[in-house]
Amino acid sequence: MPVPAPCPDSRAVVTGASQGIGEALAHELAARGHHLIITARRAEVLEQVAARITERHGVTVEVRPVDLADPQQRAGLADELAGRDISILCANAGTATFGPVAKLDPAGEKAQVQLNVLGVHDLVLAVLPGMLARRAGGILISGSAAGNSPIPNNATYAASKAFANTFSESLRGELKGSGVHVTLLAPGPVRTEIPDPAEASLVDRLIPDFLWISVEHTAQLSLDGLAHNKMRVVPGLTSKAMSVASGYAPRAIVTPIVGLVYKKLGGG
Repeated sequence: MPVPAPCPDSRAVVTGASQGIGEALAHELAARGHHLIITARRAEVLEQVAARITERHGVTVEVRPVDLADPQQRAGLADELAGRDISILCANAGTATFGPVAKLDPAGEKAQVQLNVLGVHDLVLAVLPGMLARRAGGILISGSAAGNSPIPNNATYAASKAFANTFSESLRGELKGSGVHVTLLAPGPVRTEIPDPAEASLVDRLIPDFLWISVEHTAQLSLDGLAHNKMRVVPGLTSKAMSVASGYAPRAIVTPIVGLVYKKLGGG
């Protein structure tokens, strides 16, 4: 059974929709005819994204400025979604930090767990009963190739994405035959455009251009994978290489090497 077709009364939800993969997913869903609820922290940016989508695709776009790292704000959105006809949930919002966890701001690390872990878990639990009752729905969870193995100097992010990866694939096993599709997106490095060399970040300089993938291509692959109920979508050479390495290479060998790379990303 395919994911639900666009319907005037149903909504596809995209979290972290103000930029990057989230914005690309919102545009791609709209191009496929879905009406949307988009969320992120910055209301002004969300309104601009919504205006561009509506102008280009003619769909309804509801804006919800929500900080999913805040338990109260997250609960309010979850309560709303539990009472709506949600056809597709793209649980995409996430953030990352780099450097030794002992030297990072504890409040920021805790907020990262709230967003990357509970921001996924709570919204999935909110929309799942309705999808099961309708025997139709799609859940796309943005995990990461980084969640496949330990990554020193990226510890909180890697651990939180390990949760997203495992939760997605476990949930998919539980929902077999229910009519609800669950797909994990596990990308490597993505970007919207090639940066000016003078303004390139350390990440841009460390990763060669041919290893980056576009957010638009990632969104298309992800939603096609969800439509076909694929377990995992792994776009790009870097994410595929990380997946293979985590599956076959001894962690005692891989972990220190990866840790050195991420130490550079943290400015070490």
